[in-house]
Amino acid sequence: AMQRQREQARAAGKFRMEAGVSYDGDKTRFVGYEHLQAEAKIVALYEGGTAVAEVREGQRAIVVLDTTPFYAEAGGQVGDRGEIVGPTGVFEVLDTQKILPDVFGHHGVVKRGSLNVGDAVRAQVDGGLRARTMRNHSATHLMHKALREVLGPHVQQKGSLVDPDKTRFDFSHDAPLTAEQIRRVEEIVNREILANTPTRARIMPYEEAVRAGAVALFGEKYGDEVRVLDIGSSRELCGGTHVARTGDIGLFKIYAESAVAAGIRRVEATTGEGALAYAQALEHQLAAVAAAIKAPAAEAPAKIAHLIEQNKALEKELARLRAKLAASQGDELAAQAQEVKGLKVLAARLDGADAKTLRDTLDQLKNKLKHAAIVLASVEGEKVHLAAGVTAEATSKIKAGELVNFVAQQVGGKGGGRADLAMAGGKDPARLPSALAAVRVWVEQRL
Repeated sequence: AMQRQREQARAAGKFRMEAGVSYDGDKTRFVGYEHLQAEAKIVALYEGGTAVAEVREGQRAIVVLDTTPFYAEAGGQVGDRGEIVGPTGVFEVLDTQKILPDVFGHHGVVKRGSLNVGDAVRAQVDGGLRARTMRNHSATHLMHKALREVLGPHVQQKGSLVDPDKTRFDFSHDAPLTAEQIRRVEEIVNREILANTPTRARIMPYEEAVRAGAVALFGEKYGDEVRVLDIGSSRELCGGTHVARTGDIGLFKIYAESAVAAGIRRVEATTGEGALAYAQALEHQLAAVAAAIKAPAAEAPAKIAHLIEQNKALEKELARLRAKLAASQGDELAAQAQEVKGLKVLAARLDGADAKTLRDTLDQLKNKLKHAAIVLASVEGEKVHLAAGVTAEATSKIKAGELVNFVAQQVGGKGGGRADLAMAGGKDPARLPSALAAVRVWVEQRL
């Protein structure tokens, strides 16, 4: 599935690059607002960006029809997919893009047989994908209105992408949406959906549309006449395809909110079957959590809060026991120190100790030994943790950072720090004994 998606993505990228083909024929008659199927004639074919008379099975191509029900990508809505069936072949439409403002290019691959310029064909949009896209597009209009109502009139669209799976909407706002704001936006949109009001599209002069309160969207170019779309309480200029009634959207759910740039936020949402699938996935995850903590789903939040508090208490107790262990081991380790030219030198392994325990034990040993250079190590799986400490009066000759780095390099790591305290790590536990044994000689050379 991943390989197939990569191939389709590459194909789509190629098609967009080829969209600059030379075409000087008639405009495409778009009938996709009313119909998902239309009888048409092939007026041009392009293969590799070059006009051709015929395309055969397996070839990627662009098909231009005199009439089409396929919506060409515009206004954030992706192009339709489907198939074109001719007398001698079938063409799979993977994307629909505008070659010119009024000329639609159907990008795809010949699945069977061949297509020829002049062929009479049947153009059929994938109705399932179109329906899902329409639900998401109509919900985008309602969401834009709701965002302005919840956040304020400063909210302006800064970009969008509407496809069968989601609506992705970028807008001007200078702070993350709170959980309460997201909930309110969802409530407003779903209330509009439940009202099940019919949508209405009208063609009128641009100035008249703006006077009537229609919102013109960021980045769109409008002619003298525009299409004004009323969906629920929303009125915007839009050439996209939409549901017949708000109730057709079914259900609206926001599933992501993020920053895009300074002062620009992004909301991602889904509708219909997508929203239902999202809700069911959340329900499945909640059931899995409930099973893991051995509690009914309704009691999961309280049980999790209890487990978190219990874990905090256990961590505190563990830290107390580790400190106690470090104190008891400190006496035993201090006895292992060797005197080198008047300086106590200790290099020892303290298994089971984490970084904090190593530091705590170092502090205790420095207090006990008074005039010393110390290296402590512990092993956790394939990781080596190292800590080095040097008492204040010895730091003029021995630096803890240099000492710990000397040991770390021998166990496949590195580290450093202050003259009196330094930490390091490594990934070769097998070489730790020899590395610790070399500490005494290293110190002696520096003294």
